[in-house]
Amino acid sequence: MSANGNGLLHHEQLAVRRGERSGAYIVIGIHSTTLGPALGGARLWPYGSLGDAIADALRLSEAMTYKAAAAGLDLGGGKAAILHPGGELEGESRAELMRDVGDAVESLGGDYVTAEDVGTGAEDMAVIAERTKHVVGLPERLGGSGDPSPITARGVEAAIRACCERRFGSADLDGRVIAVIGLGHVGAHLAERLARADGAELVVCDIDEGKREVAESIGAHWADPETAIATECDVLAPCALGGAIDERTVEELRCEVVCGAANNVLAADELADRLDEREILYAPDFIANAGGLMHVYGEHHALDAATLEAIVDGIGDSLARVFELADERGLTPLAAARSLALERLGSGEREALLAA
Repeated sequence: MSANGNGLLHHEQLAVRRGERSGAYIVIGIHSTTLGPALGGARLWPYGSLGDAIADALRLSEAMTYKAAAAGLDLGGGKAAILHPGGELEGESRAELMRDVGDAVESLGGDYVTAEDVGTGAEDMAVIAERTKHVVGLPERLGGSGDPSPITARGVEAAIRACCERRFGSADLDGRVIAVIGLGHVGAHLAERLARADGAELVVCDIDEGKREVAESIGAHWADPETAIATECDVLAPCALGGAIDERTVEELRCEVVCGAANNVLAADELADRLDEREILYAPDFIANAGGLMHVYGEHHALDAATLEAIVDGIGDSLARVFELADERGLTPLAAARSLALERLGSGEREALLAA
């Protein structure tokens, strides 16, 4: 598949299937298999249209290519976007949908390996595994690595500390005000980790008012989700869905650093330039949140816990290299991170992507 009208995407495959059991549309985007099979989660979401699901799969699979390459993993980039069929999705109806996902994955012959993502979990992966072996993130009882959220949060904390070292001269979080936007699986774990950091002051929010309990349990301040993006803080950590920073909100930011767990934090790449103009340090999301990918990579290669944690903690060193390269070449951190990823992908792949 060639580039779209904006010249941003260059994919190897786009598969659109309609599940024979569920009737739901399943979209799988494979951006690159240059370094290995395209690995990326299966996102279940009530997309407004099939076109929206396709756009999400294309956008996120591209990000996975950069994430794997920048992390030094022998993997490519892929993503599945499942259009929620509506109504209650529990029990056998959910299982039937996941079997359809498994069939779609299997039809690609190993070019794509799926895992959990927004809207899916380890138990869903167990059902998908009934139909294909190309799945990771299985429950621990089935020999899998289980929930990747804790290790992803560990990596984001390492990224935040690297950003603080860069901006403030110290990785110590004492006295730092950190705003965590979104208390889903990763966001909640991140907030809990940061709450244990001596002296850090936390501001948190979520569209689910029930998550106030999380804030209370860790002694964090609760913010209004409608205005939280403009919280005055040292570090803004977007941990919900992508596109949190757009042409409007980029002007509302009152932070020194943007570093979170969400994929595609920026609604458009050009916003990295605006952040740079405003002297707001941006940690490219595909570097900061790579812990989840490392988690399932560790499962695939049977890495022990200590080895995996060391790899994830290295996210801070990776970001430091990105910032150094940005200085050397006069680039934004986003452009520097992509440059490093493309160099690892090789000249042929680099030329194809840059021409897209």
